[in-house]
Amino acid sequence: MSRRGWALFLAMAVIWGIPYLLIRVAVRQLDPGVMVLLRTGPAALLLAPLVLARRQLPVLVANFKWIVLFGVVEFGVPWYLMSTAEKHISSSLTSLLICCVPLFAVLAQKLRRTNEYIAPKRYWGLGIGALGVALLVGLDLRGGSITWIGLMMGVCLGYCVGPIILSTKLAHVPGVVVVAGATAVVALCWIPWGIAHWPTHVSGETWSCMAVLSVVCTATAFLVFFELVKEVGSSKSVVVTYFNTAIAVALGVVGLHESLTAGIIFGFPLVLVGCIFATSGSKGVAPPELLDEVGRDLNLAVDQQPE
Repeated sequence: MSRRGWALFLAMAVIWGIPYLLIRVAVRQLDPGVMVLLRTGPAALLLAPLVLARRQLPVLVANFKWIVLFGVVEFGVPWYLMSTAEKHISSSLTSLLICCVPLFAVLAQKLRRTNEYIAPKRYWGLGIGALGVALLVGLDLRGGSITWIGLMMGVCLGYCVGPIILSTKLAHVPGVVVVAGATAVVALCWIPWGIAHWPTHVSGETWSCMAVLSVVCTATAFLVFFELVKEVGSSKSVVVTYFNTAIAVALGVVGLHESLTAGIIFGFPLVLVGCIFATSGSKGVAPPELLDEVGRDLNLAVDQQPE
């Protein structure tokens, strides 16, 4: 990746390494649906004036369908599932399960049959990362259950589809327009649920967690992530989950006194190694036989040109 790509990549690792701890704290008092509302609503209010000031409302309207779909699959549904899961499993295990996102991304890329060539080295990296995730889940299964792990797989699926929508349908749309529109729609959808499940008391600690989740981990994060997707592509951008997991695990162990389990000790190093290989090379070098085939096609096209 380029220097700009790495800068965006590392920024996202830090910004998205924080939410797991904050969610674990806030979900003690807040219903998961209320958390989605409080995370998206302020972000929409913060970004909406920028869209209006830049006179980009027509752009939002023209791309409204895809912006809504992005919002639903990237955080409207996944954030509810994640918050629900974190009521029952640790923030460390939650973040570690998110490491499955790059595996979903490569599978989706193969199913879509894009022109982007995936170098064998990246496959090795994803395979090593998958082994690490298997160890994490297998050795730490007592820390959760099949149900909550299943919910997290739903989160991973959403986190995989979201970047694909960004790179294929919304790459020409300014990031602030996408995030403002998506968060506004999701917040409006969750208002009835939020009213019905509003808690009788919310502590200052919980309010602080939600403020950081909304302003830093949503409004700011998705603007940065939008640039990351445009810089390195959708399949590689989701590999950031390997990096933010390290931060999330450290915060969970230090801040919430969660156990440093056998799954983390043996599985996480493999996840990190997998990340290094999976992010190496932008698009890889096509094999000689593929280059030869392209060359033959070009020569044929030239021969068929009229004199």
